[in-house]
Amino acid sequence: MTLQWYFARRFVMSFLSMLGIFAGLIWMTDTVESLRSLSSDDFGLQEAAALALLQLPATIYEVIPLIMVLATITLFLKMARTSELIVTRAAGRSAIRSLIAPVIVAGLIGGIGISVLNPIVAATSRIAEETRDEVRGRATSVLALSSEGLWLRQAAPEGQIVIHAAGASLGGTILYDVTFLRFDASALPIERVAASRAELVPGAWDLTGVKVWDLTGRLNPEAGARTTAWMQVPSDLTLDQIRDSFGDPSAIPIWELPAFIDQLEAAGFAALSHRVWLHTELASPVFLVAMVLIGAAFTMRHTRFGRTGLMVLFAVLLGFSMYFLKSFAQVLGEAGKIPVLAAAWFPPLAGVFLSLALLLHQEDG
Repeated sequence: MTLQWYFARRFVMSFLSMLGIFAGLIWMTDTVESLRSLSSDDFGLQEAAALALLQLPATIYEVIPLIMVLATITLFLKMARTSELIVTRAAGRSAIRSLIAPVIVAGLIGGIGISVLNPIVAATSRIAEETRDEVRGRATSVLALSSEGLWLRQAAPEGQIVIHAAGASLGGTILYDVTFLRFDASALPIERVAASRAELVPGAWDLTGVKVWDLTGRLNPEAGARTTAWMQVPSDLTLDQIRDSFGDPSAIPIWELPAFIDQLEAAGFAALSHRVWLHTELASPVFLVAMVLIGAAFTMRHTRFGRTGLMVLFAVLLGFSMYFLKSFAQVLGEAGKIPVLAAAWFPPLAGVFLSLALLLHQEDG
């Protein structure tokens, strides 16, 4: 146990060092980028640094697998140079047993990430988006599902309302350049409402910059069109249902996702992308374990064997390949091309088994 605690402590220190380096670089880069893209009289260095700090958790959350593989490489290269790995093997400890502590730490980091960091990322991303919109002077579209924009439907007393928008906020509660087409029970259009902005409030849409056309019994609806600064359109839609159509699953804390998915499917909405995201997040501890094993498979060797730089390069390339495979499988899963469980769990499990095969080959020749 003493040796395992030693490995765990060394791995945690290596991970925290890499995390600090990446956090500092990302924060400085985002600060400069914010100054460049959002420069104004009311937006200076202090505001840019604060905005970059809000964006930092989301960026760090994405690059944790890379940090993990680099931390593993750093740890075992140091231990190889000091001959600690040789001493460990001489004491009867195999490479697999020496990896127990780092693997457990990686799994715990992954668990902390999805239970603590994930909700933080969801909250800070929304705040950062609101800050950017405020600096620009108006909220802008940050998401579009297709070249035609976003589509949504809702029930109406006389039939249905089809909603089209050019874009939406990250949470999906504010639409921009919106058109509401009201249909009667016979599926004939009876009214068209265009607005520059629509915000979902309990029980209704708040519309601003509105123009209304009556499509019943008029040869020229434009002649009878009217404009108004504000109006409300009743709605039975909820925030959770709206997010399914054009919201980013990462904007929803993982603790709320299971109930959210059930509500969407019960309401008749597709929740495939949210389900894939949920399982991908749940599989992230296993993916981090795979990153540790990949880094160890190429660096748990003595430096006298040479080709250390080449082994490090192989480890980094394989880590990037696994990350690409994970992203590719997620895209296929969201498109419905492969099952959800396969999209989320196959890449991390493939990384674990591949790296274990390499480690066992080194142990047994």
